Amino acid sequence: MNWMVVAKTAGLLVCSNLFMTFAWYAHLKNLRDKPWLVAALLSWGVALFEYLLQVPANRIGYGTLSLGQLKILQEIITLAVFVPFALFYMGQPLKLDYLWAAFCIMGAVYFVFRGA
Repeated sequence: MNWMVVAKTAGLLVCSNLFMTFAWYAHLKNLRDKPWLVAALLSWGVALFEYLLQVPANRIGYGTLSLGQLKILQEIITLAVFVPFALFYMGQPLKLDYLWAAFCIMGAVYFVFRGA
């Protein structure tokens, strides 16, 4: 496996997920008093940057990683970005469920990447 390709893919997906997480959830904290259409349009604008990183990430990674491996990598990164966002930005309490979710993702990683 070409680990430089995997690292580039993962790096772009981390950046993409930062934008995605803010696009999907930050309006719940920052734009609660605005109409949903304003929140949707601003979120769409933020999501544009997500796609400008996510699409190249998947194009770079595909071939070195299978489609299933790309998806599981995306889910690992999503959880790794979302949990700190939920805790620190949104002020949500730490839950044991995050740990159990991480274990489920680790199981998926094992099955998708074994033999790679």
